[in-house]
Amino acid sequence: MAKVLYISYDGMTDPLGQSQVLPYLIGLTQLGHEFHLISFEKKERFEDEGKKIEILCKDAGIHWYPLRYTKKPPLLSTIYDVRRMSSLAKSLQRKNKFDIVHCRSYISGLVGLKMQRLYQTKFLFDMRGFWADERIEGGIWNIKNPLFKTVYNFFKRKETRFFNNADHIISLTSTGKKEILKMHHSLSESRITVIPCCVDLEKFNPENYSENKIDAIKNELHIQSDEKVLGYVGSIGTWYMLDEMLDFYTVFKEKYTGSKFLFITPEHPDHILERAKAKGISSESIIIKKSAHNMVPAYMLTFDFSIFFIKPTFSKSASSPTKQAELMAMGIPIICNAGVGDTDTIVMEHCAGIVIRNLDNASYKQQLDKGILFDSLKATKAAQNDFSLNEGVARYQKVYESLSFNG
Repeated sequence: MAKVLYISYDGMTDPLGQSQVLPYLIGLTQLGHEFHLISFEKKERFEDEGKKIEILCKDAGIHWYPLRYTKKPPLLSTIYDVRRMSSLAKSLQRKNKFDIVHCRSYISGLVGLKMQRLYQTKFLFDMRGFWADERIEGGIWNIKNPLFKTVYNFFKRKETRFFNNADHIISLTSTGKKEILKMHHSLSESRITVIPCCVDLEKFNPENYSENKIDAIKNELHIQSDEKVLGYVGSIGTWYMLDEMLDFYTVFKEKYTGSKFLFITPEHPDHILERAKAKGISSESIIIKKSAHNMVPAYMLTFDFSIFFIKPTFSKSASSPTKQAELMAMGIPIICNAGVGDTDTIVMEHCAGIVIRNLDNASYKQQLDKGILFDSLKATKAAQNDFSLNEGVARYQKVYESLSFNG
């Protein structure tokens, strides 16, 4: 079994760390691997969740080394964090002699490359998406600014080194894998494993919740039993197309009079309500609820339909929305747009909802008039077979075994 240094620039106290890092590490620890985990934690979240994560890691046998995430000044703070990341990684390597350095995304990959060169550790590049392109396409870096252009070019050069030097690469999507192979012809297909964002089926199981429980939640949210609910779950952020989703709701509301649009999100309500008002949508039709992670499945079950529209850019070809697997596992019909990772292929193949090709009112109306093709049994079975946490752990296990065997 492998001794692994896992490096994440995301925090374990963040929702992403709790849903898409720790469950995998706990499962792999149970299979005999030893993990030392470096993560970068935001002050407020660490104060709220740090003790809980510390206990969780200790109980699982994971050695956790949380560092404070530095936000300001831009770029310089990241350089500072990378230096601290590298220093701690080298210190831990001298004590523990790791077999594998598992790097989540590009910032961590900088340290993985260095560790591979200095200590001959195996470098596992868990790319999570085309990160540098995400910064440009998401408007976070302005390519017209010479400084950001320099930083972008630096990371694109590093990206090439990540792909060429990594002992193995993890892609969230088959579409992303094809793009990598298209750009890097010398890469062997066998060096890339596709592991989508998976779901803990024990938590996201509709059988955990009685009708009375769901009725009580609807009552809490002032949703009448005869009202249709269009639901959105998660942050709005850079990539999710709030205006287009609100436009869809205006058409949805024409078909389902008296329906509600329920947002389960940590976002401040004002931003959503302001955009809804600009679209002529009454605030009475919008419900915004902040929820603890463990309560999200229950709130999901109030949805009649779920929606997420994501900007269909090049970088998103490598994206796997966590909510997709969760919604499929819960048996909730998905309404999504095309051009994002493998999402449209999966939704269509497993009758998990509808894919909208053109984001305009005429297309929304046409699709709603046609009806939403949904097979709950087929969708939940696909979630169980392809997107379960156990399946994700099993795929990582194969990668670790191959790296250990080749080492």
